[in-house]
Amino acid sequence: MSARHPADQLTLRVLSALLREDVLGLRSGAVLEQRPDGPWLRSGELALPVRPEGFQCEYAARLPLLAVRGAELRGLGPILTELAAAADPPDRLGHLAFAEECRQTLATMELHAAVRAGVHELLAETYGPDPAYWTGPTASLAFDTLAAYLDHPVYPTARGRSGLTEEQLRRYAPEFHPVFALRWLAVPAGETDTQRFDPLPEWWPSAAQLGVDGPYLAIPVHPLTVDQLPDLPGAVLSETPYLEVVPTLSMRTVAVLRDPSVHLKLPLATSTLGQRNRRTIKPGTLTDGAAGESLLRAVLEREPRFAERILHADEQSYAQAAGEELLAVLIRRQPALPDDALTVPLAALLAEAPGGRLVVDHLADRFHGGSPLEFYRDLLELLIDWQTTLFGYGIALESHQQNTSLVLDEHAGRTRLRLLLKDNDGPRVNRTRLGELADHRRRFDDARILGDDDRPLTDLFTTITGHLCTASLAFGLAEHGRAPLRTTLGLLRAALATAVDRLGPAGAPLRAALLEADRLPVKAMVTAGTLLSKDRSGAADINKHYTDGPNYLLVRNSSLAPQSTAERP
Repeated sequence: MSARHPADQLTLRVLSALLREDVLGLRSGAVLEQRPDGPWLRSGELALPVRPEGFQCEYAARLPLLAVRGAELRGLGPILTELAAAADPPDRLGHLAFAEECRQTLATMELHAAVRAGVHELLAETYGPDPAYWTGPTASLAFDTLAAYLDHPVYPTARGRSGLTEEQLRRYAPEFHPVFALRWLAVPAGETDTQRFDPLPEWWPSAAQLGVDGPYLAIPVHPLTVDQLPDLPGAVLSETPYLEVVPTLSMRTVAVLRDPSVHLKLPLATSTLGQRNRRTIKPGTLTDGAAGESLLRAVLEREPRFAERILHADEQSYAQAAGEELLAVLIRRQPALPDDALTVPLAALLAEAPGGRLVVDHLADRFHGGSPLEFYRDLLELLIDWQTTLFGYGIALESHQQNTSLVLDEHAGRTRLRLLLKDNDGPRVNRTRLGELADHRRRFDDARILGDDDRPLTDLFTTITGHLCTASLAFGLAEHGRAPLRTTLGLLRAALATAVDRLGPAGAPLRAALLEADRLPVKAMVTAGTLLSKDRSGAADINKHYTDGPNYLLVRNSSLAPQSTAERP
């Protein structure tokens, strides 16, 4: 099998992630050996063939195998079985759960390989052959479909969704671009916690339309959640599906087909990015998202240079029934945009588009004279300026590549690039920096959001704005041969340095932690999400649990990674 086979691709990604997270001492206890076929890292009875990488670890897996006591193991199942046996007894169940996660992910990857060409054909027929002209809120959903075929920059099994069958994926997952109807639950009005839930959109059904008389509120339910709804006294489930929707990249968030500028975030009884990363909606999460959005809008009022360049989805309308994680809805309203505006999540930029070129190639052709590098430069200038400005106010966002979109159009005879942000429920805020915005801290529900120092902010800035939103593009553009890595990383370093300098003394912690540090925090998502219990990992938040890796922003570390695919040994 070649490295292009899904099984080999997944094995390489999993071994690289386990190495990066130092599972069973693969990294910290290893000795580098030069063998006839290339470099190996040997740690006790385990040895892994590696290549220089440099993004979030010095090395990545070079071949889809692991040597155990001198014998080469191939196939992810046998490899993970061996690692589970070598783990401490309290951790073995987590290792076995990860093996099942990998099995489900491989099945999904093989399904993707079989259907992608047909889905691309469907998208081209529906929206046109050139993604650079997929404008408007409905066509923007096609970018989510393309992005769903890409692997996550950190988590190796991100394409898997725990417990879902192939039929369920085909009916409800974004990579198939399906249309389906929601189910509805009539909930006694006294059982719901709502914010700004009136007036509702004209298409929202009344309780009477669901066949229920009295003071009830209609709550939408994802079809995948219906069979797992809690027993809520007095609630009535309508037997008739209503309101056609299309899934976004997050899957649990769907766009209303008749009003695609409105998205509904609904709980799902599944997991992604680790078995402990449940896609339900915990009480307080929607409150934090609304509070985060309000705080960001308050910053915008004080920073006029970002006027009309930073856009936010309205996430102030939500309901949660009886504090249940599976009975909630967020009504997300997209800002009004020109009909010719194109909205694309950062997660889709390196995705393959119909015809075989990357999405970023098409966008660069239309908006940046055919130069992906100029496109990247324009993106960096705005994104990093905004995020460092927030840092000056004591705010860092979990605005990863799925939550951050670019809005592109032609305005006054030139290209206009803007950012559209959503899902602001997981920030970190240094309350000592808020100044005139201090009153906003009382609106948050999750105590982990607020603190008195900058370390949680610099960690989050580095892992999200740094690794996921900007550096992954720098390495990806180089990997695809669009520009040398030294050039893309040079642009990133320069943009960060300029933005940090603009902050003056307030930027000193960010400069020290990001631009000058020998090592950078790196998400340890497999460890915290599946392999270890919270007691064993010590993770207060599984999405903010870190290991460390090389600082690719230091000039001396730039040579760790290959400059492009063609330059690899």
